[in-house]
Amino acid sequence: MSATPVVALDVWVRAGATKEPDSWSGMAHFLEHMIFKGTDAIAPGEFDQIIENRGGVANAATSHDYAHFYVNAAADYLAETAQPLAELLLRASIPDQEFDRERDVVLEEIRQAQDSPDWLGFQAMMETVYQRHPYRRSVLGTEELLMSRTPHEMRCFHRSHYQPENMTVVVVGGIDEQQARDITGKAFEQFSDRWDCPKLTAEAEPPLIEIRRQELCLPRLEQARLMMAWTGPGVEHLQSACGLDLLSVLLADGRTSRLVRELREELQLVEGIESTFSLQRESSLFTISAVLDAKDVEEVESRICDRLWQLQSEPVSEVELLRCKRLLCNDFAFSLETPGQLAGLYGYYNTIATAELALSYPTRIQSFGPLDLQRLAQQYLSPRRYTAVVLKPI
Repeated sequence: MSATPVVALDVWVRAGATKEPDSWSGMAHFLEHMIFKGTDAIAPGEFDQIIENRGGVANAATSHDYAHFYVNAAADYLAETAQPLAELLLRASIPDQEFDRERDVVLEEIRQAQDSPDWLGFQAMMETVYQRHPYRRSVLGTEELLMSRTPHEMRCFHRSHYQPENMTVVVVGGIDEQQARDITGKAFEQFSDRWDCPKLTAEAEPPLIEIRRQELCLPRLEQARLMMAWTGPGVEHLQSACGLDLLSVLLADGRTSRLVRELREELQLVEGIESTFSLQRESSLFTISAVLDAKDVEEVESRICDRLWQLQSEPVSEVELLRCKRLLCNDFAFSLETPGQLAGLYGYYNTIATAELALSYPTRIQSFGPLDLQRLAQQYLSPRRYTAVVLKPI
C-alpha cells in the first residue's frame, strides 16, 4: 500500500487451544504471554523497549484455532522490528523464574473472567454445544491445570508447534514487496529444533439431536440473558458459512432486521438482541443473544423459534436479501482500509484455510438467492435442535 508510511507485520501460528491435550488446557494462551519473556539474545522487557523506541505498537492474542502476534510501525523500521519479533517467536527461552511470575498474571485473568457474567454464560454455552471437541474448553484454561504445568512442558509445546509449516507471516504497508520478502526471509530463517509433544486425540462431535438447556443464577446480574446456539460448517464449507452470515444479518443486525424489529422495537420484550456467525476452522457457531427480563425468557425463545420456522418455510424477499448483501459487502470493504486490517484478513484465512479465499467473500455473498438461504436455514437452524443457556439474577 504505497500511500501509507506504516507497515503491519502479522504472524499467525496454528498453535491455538485446539492443539492442547486436555490436561494442558490453557497452555497456548500462557505461551503467548511467555513468548515476550525473551530469549538468550533478548532480555525480558527488551522487546517492548525496542518497539516503543521506534514508535510502534505490538500485541498478541490466542484463540482456539491460532495464536496471533503483530507489530505496527513506520515502514522504515520493518527490519528493526521483524528481527526481534522473529527471535521471540522462534527461540523463546521460557525461563523458569519468569514462568512462575507470569503464571500469576494468567491466573488473575482467569479470576477476572470468572467474575464476568457474560464470560460465564459464553463458556457455559460452549461447554453445552461442544461436549467432546476442544472448542468446549476455555482458551484461558483452569487454575488447577495451569498450576500443574511446567516450563519444560511449555518448551515442548512451543518447539513442537512453532515450526514453519504452522506459521504465516504477513506484511502490508508502504514497502516494496521484494524488500519485505528479504527482511522477513532473513528474520524467520532459523527455527528451533523440533521436539515431540503430546498430541490431542479428539473424539468426533456427535450431531445435536435435541434441545440442550442450561440455566445459571448469578450475582451482580441486573438483567437476564438468553443465548441460543447452533453449530455450522467449518471452513471446508465456506460457501455455506457465508450464507449463514447473511442469515445472521437478516435476523438481528439493525433496526429493520426481523428479531430486532419484532422483539425490541414493536413488542419491547428485549432490551437488546443480536445474532452472530463465528467462522471457525472445524465447526462454526451461529448464536442469537438477548438481554431481557427473566419473566420474558420463555416467550422470547418461542418467538425466535417461530422466526426460524418462517425462514424454513418461506423464502426471504429479494428486497430483504439485497439489504443483507449490501451490509455485509460494505462491512467487508471497510475492513480493507488499513494495513493492519488487511494483514489480519490474509493471516486469518491462511491459518484456517488459504489466503486466496480471503477476497472471495463478496462474490460468495452476492451469489446467494432466496432459495439458497431457505435451504441453509433448513439444514443448520433447526428450532428443534439447538443449545439454550439462560442467565438469571439471583
